[in-house]
Amino acid sequence: MTTEEGRAQSKKIKELEDAGYYVIKLKLTNKNGIPDLIAIPRDSNVLFVEMKSSTGDCSPLQNYRHKELREFGLKVIVCR
Repeated sequence: MTTEEGRAQSKKIKELEDAGYYVIKLKLTNKNGIPDLIAIPRDSNVLFVEMKSSTGDCSPLQNYRHKELREFGLKVIVCR
């Protein structure tokens, strides 16, 4: 990504968040060609799934993100 693209992306993220979206920048996905950002409207039916081993625990950052998403009205589950 060029510096110009980075600036434009940061501006778009701010615009979307100011408009009430929860915005996620994707860095690495399992699908080629996925757009750079996900903009989720409040109280949508999006499901976030955190995968853990049978003995694995969520990190403090993961717990923070889960709480943040739930407060935004989204569903988050942890699967073991």
